[in-house]
Amino acid sequence: MEVRTAASPKDSKYYDTKRLREEFFIGDLFKPNEIKLVYSHIDRIITGSAVPTDKPLVLTAGAELRAEYFLQRREMGVINIGGAGTITADGKEYKVGHKEAMYLSRGVKDVVFASDDASKPAHFYINSTPAHCEKKTVLIKLEGEPSDDVVIVKPENKVECGCLEDSNHRVINKFIVAGQVDTCQLSMGMTALKPGSVWNTMPCHTHDRRMEVYMYFDLPEDAFVMHFMGEPQETRHIVVRNEQAVISPSWSIHAGAGSRNYTFIWGMCGENQQYDDMDHIKNQDLL
Repeated sequence: MEVRTAASPKDSKYYDTKRLREEFFIGDLFKPNEIKLVYSHIDRIITGSAVPTDKPLVLTAGAELRAEYFLQRREMGVINIGGAGTITADGKEYKVGHKEAMYLSRGVKDVVFASDDASKPAHFYINSTPAHCEKKTVLIKLEGEPSDDVVIVKPENKVECGCLEDSNHRVINKFIVAGQVDTCQLSMGMTALKPGSVWNTMPCHTHDRRMEVYMYFDLPEDAFVMHFMGEPQETRHIVVRNEQAVISPSWSIHAGAGSRNYTFIWGMCGENQQYDDMDHIKNQDLL
């Protein structure tokens, strides 16, 4: 597990491109037959991936957590952006299809990732945060019928916003949010930009009470996103390509403009779970 320390805005304004990427960029996710994990001291979030191909992958705590098992003191959200797969939690198997999600509670001891087809492996994207109590482990789908352990995203949590004239027409799918999936602090979802739109989270914002991680995908090989971060009057950019992520501290804006439309997963943790708790920045105030 890779460990990264927190960064001060006073220091980061002097980072060159190489240092900025070393601190905030995660570029080697989704390696075949590997579980990749990056532990950030920023609100103690772990960002990672699991790509099982010809064999299942078992999630372990690693020495960095000083825990008997990964979810001993943590909760976890997973969104599959690849082929169909399964997540087995304490012996119970959940079928997780393309762009479906799971929430795994603190206290789940055994977590195993597998793909249905090794030639079209699942790409499980992971966000994990500290948790103070146990909740309910559930599978989360955009469509279908709910059951005891299956949650269907509510219509009010599929939000269409922006417009083509502003190049930010998009649909926000809130998978793990208050009122839909009960968690300790994790929130997670997926935003898809419509063809012809390239801007996400614009006008942009900060939220001092929470940090966020963005992971961009649905991009062809020659496409990219300019991810903008930094204090509103000290903005910087990081070039991000398909299936790469950026850690965004609470003091930083987080927005992006792509060479074409794309999809991204956002994950948040911190002081509260209020999705609309943000400090908006006017476009004319950005520097």
